Amino acid sequence: MSYDYSENILVQESAGNLLHDELGWDVVYAYNKEVLGENGTLGRTSYKEILLKRDLRAALQKFNPWITPAQISEAIGILEQRLSTSSLLQVNEEKYFLLRDGVPVTYRHPDGHTEPKRAMVIDFQNPTENRFLAVKEMKIHGDLYRRRTDIVGFVNGLPLLFVELKNTTVDVQNAYTDNYTDYLDTIPHLFTYNAFLILSNGVEAKVGTLGSKYEFFHEWKRLSEQEPGNVALETMLRGICRKETFLDLFENFILYDHSGGTTAKILARNHQYLGVNEAVKAYAARKLNNGKLGVFWHTQGSGKSYSRRSAGSLRVPPPL
Repeated sequence: MSYDYSENILVQESAGNLLHDELGWDVVYAYNKEVLGENGTLGRTSYKEILLKRDLRAALQKFNPWITPAQISEAIGILEQRLSTSSLLQVNEEKYFLLRDGVPVTYRHPDGHTEPKRAMVIDFQNPTENRFLAVKEMKIHGDLYRRRTDIVGFVNGLPLLFVELKNTTVDVQNAYTDNYTDYLDTIPHLFTYNAFLILSNGVEAKVGTLGSKYEFFHEWKRLSEQEPGNVALETMLRGICRKETFLDLFENFILYDHSGGTTAKILARNHQYLGVNEAVKAYAARKLNNGKLGVFWHTQGSGKSYSRRSAGSLRVPPPL
C-alpha cells in the first residue's frame, strides 16, 4: 500500500468515525466485504444499483401506514424512471421534488375511484426516524467502467451525499478534477438523487452541487455565527451532516435556478444558512422583542436575493 493511499485511508477513517460516533450515522465498509443479495450487506443485487431498495421500502412503509406492497413498488418504479432525452441535472431536479414532496402513487378509495396520493420517503419533521448510512469504499459499476467511491451517504436508501477524499498533501481541487469529474463520466447514475458533494483533504473541505464548477464549491466554516471559523473536514461534517441540519438543508436550502436560460443547482452558503435560520427565529420571537427582528447583513455579491427566497420558503413557527 502506497503512502499516499494510506494517508487517504486515514482521512476516510476519521470522517467515518465522526459520522458514526458523533453524528449518529451507521457506517459500513463495503470493499471486498459487501455481500450482494436482498439479504446481503446493503440489499443490493448488483454493483450497478445505487438505490438501496431494502431501506427505501422500509421507509415507505414506515412513513405511509396506508401504503400497500403494490404502491411501494409503484413508488420505487417512479423514482427509478428516467427519460433518455433528459440531462443528468434535469433528472436530478425531477427526483429532488419527488424526494422532498413525496412520490405520487395510485390510491384506491373504498368506493373504487382512484386518485394520486403522495408517499413520503423522508420524515423531515423527525430526523432521527430516518436511516442515515455512510458506505465507505463502495463498488459501483457503470455501463463500461467500474469505480470505487470513498464515502456515499444514504438517507433511507437514497444516495444523497457524495464525499471524495484526498490525502492531506494534495490540493482539494484534485478531488474535483481527478475523481469527481471522472465519476460523472463513468458512473453518472450515482448522482441521480445527489444533494451534496463534499471534497476534502482533511485539513480543507469544499461543498457544492451537481453541475457546479469548482469555483462555486464553498467552505463551511462555522456551526454558529459566533465562531471564528475553521475550514477543516470535521467542521464541514458537523455543519452539514448533523441529521437535523442535513434534512433542513435538503428541504429548504436547495434551489434550481432557471433565470439565466439554463439550470443551475444552488446550495445555500454557510452564512446564508445561519443567517436565514436566525432571521426565522427572530420572526418567531417578535412578540418578545417588541416586534424587532434585527439586521440581516450581507456584503455585495453574497447572495442576498437567494437568502430572501430561502427565508420566504421556510415553514415559520408561530410567534412566541
